[in-house]
Amino acid sequence: MAGEIAFIELGVEDAASAETFYSALFGWAFVAGPSPGGRMINGLGVTAGVHSGDRGAAPYVFFRVDDIDAAVARVRELGGVVEDTDVEGDEDMQRRYGRFRLCRDDQDSSFGLYAPPGSPGTQKP
Repeated sequence: MAGEIAFIELGVEDAASAETFYSALFGWAFVAGPSPGGRMINGLGVTAGVHSGDRGAAPYVFFRVDDIDAAVARVRELGGVVEDTDVEGDEDMQRRYGRFRLCRDDQDSSFGLYAPPGSPGTQKP
């Protein structure tokens, strides 16, 4: 199914400091994430993570799609904007973790698209 929340990503300046803050605030448990220095948040009922180098960012909400290239085209058809590059541009990372695209709707609100591994466009032919 497409359109459900696939994951939430918090962009912060320092992921280790965010781990300390959010574990004290909410009791969240963290484990190492796929990106260098990144963390995955356990126990939220939805996949969530924290990445460094993004001071002051709003949380990113990624919606699952079955075919990311088709979804990107549809966002553009509807008057939205899609950033030019994949969040995970490396082909090996795409095969392992899927593909991610940052978007803005026709009212300039941010959201993300996510296609899980094995979806069209996430594997080499």
